[in-house]
Amino acid sequence: MSFIRKYITFVPKSKIMFSKACEYAIKATIYIADQSNRGRRVGLKDISKQIASPEAFTAKILQQLARNQIVDSIKGPNGGFAIDSGKMSKIKLSQVVLAIDGDSVYKGCGLGLKECSAKQPCPVHEKFKVVRDELRKMLESTTIWELSLGLKTGLTFLHR
Repeated sequence: MSFIRKYITFVPKSKIMFSKACEYAIKATIYIADQSNRGRRVGLKDISKQIASPEAFTAKILQQLARNQIVDSIKGPNGGFAIDSGKMSKIKLSQVVLAIDGDSVYKGCGLGLKECSAKQPCPVHEKFKVVRDELRKMLESTTIWELSLGLKTGLTFLHR
């Protein structure tokens, strides 16, 4: 992670950061995983409160996550959102990002140019490629289960 921070000064904030929706989706998924590990289903209001996100916005995000089979949406009086414990260790952080933001985090120019490639690189092309590759590696190797364990141990926070 420190490797990525080293090059952040070269990269516009919008190129390295996730959308607000994606940030909320990641937090919601981690919270739902944590609660599922405790045998609980959680409702929209609770999720919204725990991740400090507007309820209507959270509802749309949860719909996307359910459509992409990242979370399970259970209807009825005992319903709510959950993640099957067997599935939790297989869901990668990259799947959440892809469901909400698509693959744009892996593409694009570090300086925001419309066209940038190995054949016609911008001044930071090679350095930014390294950052993107490291980010991809981290997203594709981090599971929701790992992140939910961090909540339990106090290493992970959803808001401060």
